[in-house]
Amino acid sequence: MAVINTFEQLKNSPSNLGAVNLNNLNGDGSKFFNNYFDNTISISTAKDDAVVSYFEKVTANKDSALALSSAVIYTARVQNMDVMAVLDEFKKLNKTQLTPYISYFLNLSRVGTSLIGVQNSPVKNKYVSRTIIA
Repeated sequence: MAVINTFEQLKNSPSNLGAVNLNNLNGDGSKFFNNYFDNTISISTAKDDAVVSYFEKVTANKDSALALSSAVIYTARVQNMDVMAVLDEFKKLNKTQLTPYISYFLNLSRVGTSLIGVQNSPVKNKYVSRTIIA
């Protein structure tokens, strides 16, 4: 009898973890999110709009602009930097320079196991590449 009940439960739930009622969660979730909700950062609406509009212009995608701007604002605040000064530095760069610069900037507030990688394609000397047999 218990085997049939267990089989019926497995048939209705494909996981051995059990069902979780998401409408009735207890606790603060800190064991899962590792202080995700502890630090709140406040910024003026004008500065936020300036950063978001810059990244909308660069990426041509609103969702990626929002994600990039929130990451840049968070990193600037953690590093005690002015967000507008960081934005001014970004504006000085062209698009090919901007991608690795943003990656390195965002890595300032990341732990070593979650660093963002940058693709580096070195320029080949035409005389050296000509003499190498592939």
